[in-house]
Amino acid sequence: MIIRSAEFIRSGLKPGHFPEKALPEIAFAGRSNVGKSSLINALLRRKALVRTSRQPGQTRTLNFFMINDTFMLVDLPGYGFSRASKEVIANYQKSMVNYLQTRINLALVVLLLDIRRVPSKEDQAFLKLVQVYGLRYLIVLTKADTLGRGSWKKAWKEISEGFESLEGDPIVFSAKTGQGREKIWTEIESRLT
Repeated sequence: MIIRSAEFIRSGLKPGHFPEKALPEIAFAGRSNVGKSSLINALLRRKALVRTSRQPGQTRTLNFFMINDTFMLVDLPGYGFSRASKEVIANYQKSMVNYLQTRINLALVVLLLDIRRVPSKEDQAFLKLVQVYGLRYLIVLTKADTLGRGSWKKAWKEISEGFESLEGDPIVFSAKTGQGREKIWTEIESRLT
């Protein structure tokens, strides 16, 4: 995909804070520090449109980015470990669930999983929620550059065994090398049409 424009629109935790335009939305989800912000920056070929951090739990709102004036990318807060207070975590998790349940223009949920780790209880619960709501999803295995290419298949086998049911194959991605970038765009474009 050719990116002509990419701009931050707004952040929020309540539906009244979300953009009113009924454009298709692609949401990015995953545990804290799995690489959501890095993946979005890599997709857009921008270094710092989406803020990244080494500290887990820095994304605490839903962040909306307008792409080519035709669709939105949504950076969801991470789940799992965070340095935020329990109250703050509960607030943004509730907001994220509400978003998934009610946002009618949500075209795809991109679920990021660390290729080096088996799914956590939070990963399992999040995917179950997406499936219960009948949302389309794509699994992306991040940090592929940390494993040799020959280990990817074995890693996916171990990860997939941690879920009750899955649809389709994952895309293996590295923000450092760009591995998988075009495949992710192909999947996104197919959901936008």
